[in-house]
Amino acid sequence: MGIKFWLREKKNLVFLALILVLLTMPFVLTLFRLTLLGKFICYAIVALGIDLIWGYTGILSLGHGVFFGLGAYAMAMHLKLVASGSSLPEFMVTGGLTQLPAFWKPFASAPFALIAVVVLPLLLALLVGFSTFKNRIKGVYFSILSQALAWAFVTIFVGMQAYTGGSNGITGFTTFLGIQLQNPMNLVSFYYFAVALLFLTYVFCTWLMSRSLGKILIAIRDGENRTYFTGYDSSRYKTFIYCISAIITGIAGAVYVLFAGMISPKELDIAFSVEMVIWVAVGGRGTLIGAVIGALLVNAMKTGVSETVPDMWLYFIGLLFVLVVLFMPKGLVGVVESLYEKAQPYLPTVHLPFGLRSKSANKRKGIAS
Repeated sequence: MGIKFWLREKKNLVFLALILVLLTMPFVLTLFRLTLLGKFICYAIVALGIDLIWGYTGILSLGHGVFFGLGAYAMAMHLKLVASGSSLPEFMVTGGLTQLPAFWKPFASAPFALIAVVVLPLLLALLVGFSTFKNRIKGVYFSILSQALAWAFVTIFVGMQAYTGGSNGITGFTTFLGIQLQNPMNLVSFYYFAVALLFLTYVFCTWLMSRSLGKILIAIRDGENRTYFTGYDSSRYKTFIYCISAIITGIAGAVYVLFAGMISPKELDIAFSVEMVIWVAVGGRGTLIGAVIGALLVNAMKTGVSETVPDMWLYFIGLLFVLVVLFMPKGLVGVVESLYEKAQPYLPTVHLPFGLRSKSANKRKGIAS
């Protein structure tokens, strides 16, 4: 995917403009607001993973918080062991443990923890994806199954308080790879890392969907039976993209811990997983840029509403989702695209860099875009 091809899409240009805006935020926001924005960027990365499976493949997962939580807990376990030093974490002492559990010990190694951030969500997604898609479980049945998975993991993590911190989760981190987490300058560095990760994830997802794989996934979404009978094993493609989405979500969860300073089973539950879907629905599924905009916008609105009228947020998000489903089925990106098409005959020719022409200019000259 060359730079000319990438810049030909106006959505990618909008994304670049958004990245430039995000890069300036440390100069205008307070440290508290910058930390919030860092979390929102992690959510935007999650939304890209959701868009791959829902927007492009038609797999509605309502349990993706599990993958987010696995990546986050893998990172948190390492950070907690570093902070505790030679002592047992306090929640283990309270839970009656006298020595570190065997499955915790490898997480003292940073390389192992970073590998686990990727491998744990991958293995779970591979197990769930292969067993369900191979048996042609899809649609609402898969959505219910994914919800059950999220409920099961929340129950396990809450119940095993001595090993996971229970409903309080894991907190009390100090350093990561020797970097002080509470240092304001280091927080800015983490923020820029999150922005870079968002950029790389978007580029990767754009490249993936521009290949033949993307066309096959869209074909599966629009008519899985027809795709299957033309010779494509849809279960393999669905399992593959489900695993990719899980890895992206797990990595986002690990970075989220650096900003939040904690992780709890709340990030694994069904409500959080449903919120992920709402981000993509509001922005516009099957567009990638819509997923990013939706995640940033919805969470910014959530913060604003929660700070003003804390009890109204759940009603607000429910109303927002209903309005989007009824009046904006293609999300904000779909609305903008519709308005742009109507205004296109009246717009001047846009001269793009690298000798590219806008689609409107191509159409005026009779060139296929």
